[in-house]
Amino acid sequence: MIRVAAVGDLHAGLDSAGRLAPGLAGLAGQADLLLLAGDLTHRGRPEEAKVLAEELRGVGVPVVAVLGNHDYHSDEQDAVTEVLGQAGVRVLEGDAVVLEVGGRRVGIAGSKGFGGGFAGASASDFGEPEMKAFVGHTKTLAGRLERALAGLRADRRIALLHYSPVAQTLAGEPREIHAFLGSYLLAEAVDRAGADLVVHGHAHRGSRDGATPGGVPVRNVAAPVIGRAYEVFRFDLGDTPV
Repeated sequence: MIRVAAVGDLHAGLDSAGRLAPGLAGLAGQADLLLLAGDLTHRGRPEEAKVLAEELRGVGVPVVAVLGNHDYHSDEQDAVTEVLGQAGVRVLEGDAVVLEVGGRRVGIAGSKGFGGGFAGASASDFGEPEMKAFVGHTKTLAGRLERALAGLRADRRIALLHYSPVAQTLAGEPREIHAFLGSYLLAEAVDRAGADLVVHGHAHRGSRDGATPGGVPVRNVAAPVIGRAYEVFRFDLGDTPV
């Protein structure tokens, strides 16, 4: 049995000390690793990352993360990544890591992802330079995610994102902002490379369950959606995560 805990949108601030750790106590007895699906900090400041790192101290399992839009706000995302890395958190962006879990290899490919929308209501890289840059950024990150996933040699492969790859897990959010919450390009990347599970955050008022067009399960693990400190997905080889 492989047990994967995941949560997104922790939004750790300078006033978060002592607030997150109690919910993470005992996680090692429930899961083999912890995935953090972006928006780790409130305003993307290294000082906030230090608070989160302290809250994660002693969690007892490997922690793998991607950044979210909040983590870029202060343009100090590299410093945030460095602080978390020094605390043992592996932060991914267009790359992957393989962990040994109970004699099995679990591969995680990660990217923040970006927006652009979904079938019938998506942006295109045509027209103004700003529009080309917007969609071009998503295409670049989706391409890196695909290559990272495809390069994994593992018994289980998980795509860790902040932005959503499907519209289903955005149900509950205003449709007018779906283009800023995710992109179908991420789902296409996952389906081409293959994965067993996708987890993401970002959509605080979204829905838990979705799937890529190719049938890969997608789960929105934003903290306001799951309503707990983390959600655990359990699966054996050959099983769909539950």
